[in-house]
Amino acid sequence: MNYIIGAFKPPCDIFVTFSDERTRKQVAIKKDNGKTATVPAFQSLETIAGEVSIAPVPGKRLEHTGVKIELLGQIELYFDRGNFYDFTSLMRELEVPGEIYERKTYPFEFATVEMPYETYNGTNVRLRYILKVTIGRNYVGNIVETRDFCVRNYSPVPTINNSIKMEVGIEDCLHIEFEYSKSKYHLKDVIVGKIYFLLVRIKIKNMELEIRRRESTGSGPNTYVETETLAKFELMDGAPVRGESIPVRLFLTPYELTPTYRNINNKFSVKYYLNLVLVDEEDRRYFKQQEITMYRLVETPESS
Repeated sequence: MNYIIGAFKPPCDIFVTFSDERTRKQVAIKKDNGKTATVPAFQSLETIAGEVSIAPVPGKRLEHTGVKIELLGQIELYFDRGNFYDFTSLMRELEVPGEIYERKTYPFEFATVEMPYETYNGTNVRLRYILKVTIGRNYVGNIVETRDFCVRNYSPVPTINNSIKMEVGIEDCLHIEFEYSKSKYHLKDVIVGKIYFLLVRIKIKNMELEIRRRESTGSGPNTYVETETLAKFELMDGAPVRGESIPVRLFLTPYELTPTYRNINNKFSVKYYLNLVLVDEEDRRYFKQQEITMYRLVETPESS
């Protein structure tokens, strides 16, 4: 029995380490099995360097046709699960064909790598970055080891950030104006605004503000749209009167938000909306939706 188990054991162990792993910021991402793993975070145009160690089973030699490491940026659409679209692909040869008798360590470096898209795990799509080590072999399958890492890209405060002003109304029954102080928010921002009741002839029971995320994947007949309500914030409980104004102050920090992603590699988009919902005493719902732009603000030592 031990012999059978040993027959399926890989002939070596592969370890991939980053050169600045101990000091680099770590973030949590979801793996294939649904579990969360902590991985190092990089941003576009950083250099990704480290070491690959290959340790053969003691007393055994490992024949191979070459060793290489690849840096891959991949998109997987869940309706096409298992097929990865590579939008970034870099490769370094670590070893020419030969044999490995004992543990060997190979340094690697990918200098100033363009990684324009962020790591993302959504409802129907996943974008990931991996380091992939392949030991080529004749007659038997290659030995492959992967190591995930995360990419987060930061933006400065936008120079133009217009306020949002909109109206919601039913002729001769209801007229509401709402105003938000800006249309672009960073992930730890605060939504500040006001809602004005100019005409109220229906009995409003309550009012709430929702944050919605809309994820679009695929194209043409294979387009899938998933809308998810991430937050519900009650603005008012009870009937408003004409001339009343309701302040809005919603902190974004508690919610798992990402930046807005527009047409990522022609595969998917992620957009965010503020949805104002009013419910009358007969449980009829009135709503007005407005898109907002989310971005990841450049971190300062105090906020990181």
